[in-house]
Amino acid sequence: VQLQASGGGSVQAGGSLRLSCAASARTFSRVGMAWFRQTPGMEREFVAGITSSGGSTNYADSVKGRFTISRDNAKSTVYLQMNSLKPEDTAVYYCAARLGGTIVYGTEKYYAYWGQGTLVTVSS
Repeated sequence: VQLQASGGGSVQAGGSLRLSCAASARTFSRVGMAWFRQTPGMEREFVAGITSSGGSTNYADSVKGRFTISRDNAKSTVYLQMNSLKPEDTAVYYCAARLGGTIVYGTEKYYAYWGQGTLVTVSS
């Protein structure tokens, strides 16, 4: 599975961005997807995840109510809609995939495939 993330950029606090992650998987509908983020000197942290069918999602407490993960299996793409952005959301965002994604895991060890990362910068 190859992943290509896009959509990062610079935005002021309170603004919005939408990240996209296009997957090469021929069986994308069987792949669980997630977004993680990382800031310099910190470990990568879970942001949001979605099951292969899209029927279940999970979010980090820090983004609940502001971020929404979704997927379009016909386009083999997962999205992360980020609203009400805060400076502390500044990070490199990575999309990740795991086969047999019927459960959303919030730990990176469960994801075998990773995109290259896209930088999100939120200024105050």
